[in-house]
Amino acid sequence: MSAAAPVRVSAKTPARSASRPTSDPAAGRQETGRTRRIGVLGGTFDPPHVGHLWLATLAADELDLDRVLLMPAAQPPHKGARRISNAADRVLMTRLATSGDPLLEVSLIEMERPGPSYTVDSVAELQATYGAEVQLVLIMAADQLVAIDTWREPDRLLDLAEWAVGRRPGTPLPERRSLVERFGAAARRIHLLSGPSLDVSSSAIRRRVASGRSIRYLVPRAVEEFVGDRGLYRRSERS
Repeated sequence: MSAAAPVRVSAKTPARSASRPTSDPAAGRQETGRTRRIGVLGGTFDPPHVGHLWLATLAADELDLDRVLLMPAAQPPHKGARRISNAADRVLMTRLATSGDPLLEVSLIEMERPGPSYTVDSVAELQATYGAEVQLVLIMAADQLVAIDTWREPDRLLDLAEWAVGRRPGTPLPERRSLVERFGAAARRIHLLSGPSLDVSSSAIRRRVASGRSIRYLVPRAVEEFVGDRGLYRRSERS
């Protein structure tokens, strides 16, 4: 897979997105009297949709997160041969999707690092940046948890960050017993979210666009307009 294209931000792009934390975690901890908790939701975001936004919001609500970082992957290691949209378009769509929501922020940490976008490397870098004043919570859907042993260093990843796992249509949440069998005492760091899931996927959205069907209300309006203006996803997927 070739390296991701450089990300250039136009003057109209919301300035709140950042590759590094934009506020002082220690200051927030002193104000609240507790360690700050920040969620991390990675993905290709091709395109970002309401399912992503709902999962981030659900995790923040149930686990009392102060902020959630949406982290677009430059070179997703699990996408195989499928072509993905260029990095700049995916970053801009993610910024448009999160604009106006103070809970959500875009992190470019994977865009700025060469090579495959391994989550464990990104979480380690975020933890080193924030320091002990912040507890990271990695947010994922149940189908990702099922495949977690295909990820790089999943046990180290669980050491670095708690996990928040949301429901996914067709993939039930695991039983606590199975988590203990796989992860031992560290399973206590895995939180199973109780809220509902939305049956929305980026692949289904791309297929709808390719067939000329509406995606309104499946993605934020600004993302819908961006997809139309750029002519994204008009060719049918081959994989």
